[in-house]
Amino acid sequence: MMKARNGNQAALDALMKRYTSFVRLKASSYFLAGGDSDDLIQEGMIGLYKAVRDFRPDKETSFRSFAELCVTRQIITAIKTATRFKHAPLNTYVSFSHTPAGQEDSDCTLGDALPGPGIDDPVVSVMSTEELKSLVFCLGTGLSHLESQALKLYLEGSSYEDMAELLECDTKTIDNALQRVKRKVVTHQRSREVLQ
Repeated sequence: MMKARNGNQAALDALMKRYTSFVRLKASSYFLAGGDSDDLIQEGMIGLYKAVRDFRPDKETSFRSFAELCVTRQIITAIKTATRFKHAPLNTYVSFSHTPAGQEDSDCTLGDALPGPGIDDPVVSVMSTEELKSLVFCLGTGLSHLESQALKLYLEGSSYEDMAELLECDTKTIDNALQRVKRKVVTHQRSREVLQ
């Protein structure tokens, strides 16, 4: 440990290699919005390096305990940094060109499923009004309470995090609810298509 701290590269490499599985285990119990497990492992390794740099053997603690504290703090700091308000535009961005879950293989997005702008042709206008009434009826009767509330908040421009907080659930539950809404809208539209 002291050799690594004093600049012996071989000792530092050996120490880092020895604690890599420990860092992986620590990182596996956390989640980083917009990142993956490798990002958290990298943050944990930075924490381990800081532990090597800052460890003082004259204090009444073992290196392992100190390293665990440094690794955990570094990971939590990374998570807090990623979820700060200044990163909100990046973390809460919702694209209409992809589904909310980012499933690019889908044929239709939520934006595609919502009704478009009106047209001045009276025949089209009447048909559109009927379609809209039908869709509103479908959404009013075919959605669960969570789906209905999530759709309302989504259309008002709320982020997944805000929706999750207001509806007292996690963001994955919100995403799943909006995916179900999208499927129901698409199914409804397909059932109303006129065969030619």
